[in-house]
Amino acid sequence: MIKINKSEFEVRIQRIQGKMVENGLDAMLVYGDEYRKENLRYVSNFWPIFERAACFIPRKGEPIVAGAPEGELYAREMSVWSDLRNVREFACVSVPEEIDYPLANFSSFKVILKEILAGGQHLGVVGLRDISAPILERIRGGANNLQIIDAAEIITDLRIIKTADEIACLREAGRQACIGYRKLLEAAVPGNTETMVAGAAEGAARAAGAEDINFTVFGSGNRAATIIGRATQKVIEDGDMIMAALAVQYEGYVATVEYPFVAGKANDGQKRFLSALFEAAGVQQKYLADGVIAGDMVKVVKAVFRKHGLTKYDVYPPMHGIGLAEAESPYPDGNAKYVLTEGMCVNSDISLFGHPDGSNRIEEGFVITKNGPESLTPFIREMCRKGI
Repeated sequence: MIKINKSEFEVRIQRIQGKMVENGLDAMLVYGDEYRKENLRYVSNFWPIFERAACFIPRKGEPIVAGAPEGELYAREMSVWSDLRNVREFACVSVPEEIDYPLANFSSFKVILKEILAGGQHLGVVGLRDISAPILERIRGGANNLQIIDAAEIITDLRIIKTADEIACLREAGRQACIGYRKLLEAAVPGNTETMVAGAAEGAARAAGAEDINFTVFGSGNRAATIIGRATQKVIEDGDMIMAALAVQYEGYVATVEYPFVAGKANDGQKRFLSALFEAAGVQQKYLADGVIAGDMVKVVKAVFRKHGLTKYDVYPPMHGIGLAEAESPYPDGNAKYVLTEGMCVNSDISLFGHPDGSNRIEEGFVITKNGPESLTPFIREMCRKGI
């Protein structure tokens, strides 16, 4: 089975502890919940359902993972760390009634912070934007004179270059996503509803081993212009532009695929529109390589749209990083001066929205290498290479 082994998590924690020393931090708290899972999963492999959780990292030794009682056994199943605690603040249910957990043993922020700070006062927090204000105040009150420092950059920097095992997980997610998208293309015919098509794709990816479907974006006909949108009961008609993205998660790692097409017969205007997207995707391939300035890649894609008079329909940068989040660093615009580096994993995001002949985007995954991009989603790459 392709997965991230405990030894890799141990290396991650050691590197984080080294950064903590460099930044004068006595301990770190990495927050996560069902939606904002990526940093917590990076340090513990745990991904909560309903509830909230955090990984508390001391300067030395193994972390403590804190969650809530309903998910305790699930946390023990997933987490690579054995020291698991329950804290009441991480329970998921928000109701006026006091929820009783008669079989649970509870710890507290005060007890955990005392252990990991070891007399210190400087706590780095990853996820400050995601923690609710009441919970953050309880954390802040868990130690005297506690100084909370935003430490997100530490993990962002560590996550940007992928290991061989991370790339293997992304490749497997891409394989599953491609299986789902093949089924989507088969089902996206006039007469079927958007939900039927989305369901066929999601079911195929799940059957192939997907851990989760992060989302399915779907729009047909005029609904393709929504940029993002959920499948509805709308019936697909002949000549409808189909804008559909499938984000598939495997062992925490997410591959998103999207191929622009027309259900039934495309008219000449739609063909010209789609050809511009495929041309931009082809040009981008030459710039997804180690040492390329990220902004230069953005500029050449935008130059294709400018050549065809499509700039006003170009809504955002044509690439972003992928990994434990569907979209993560790097996320360059035309002014980006940093270089793409071997081991980065990225998704193309080549899009045009609001054009009279339709709206759509291309999304496919790549590993940056010295020799150019290595496809993580080869079915989509081959479809884009062929064009319409």
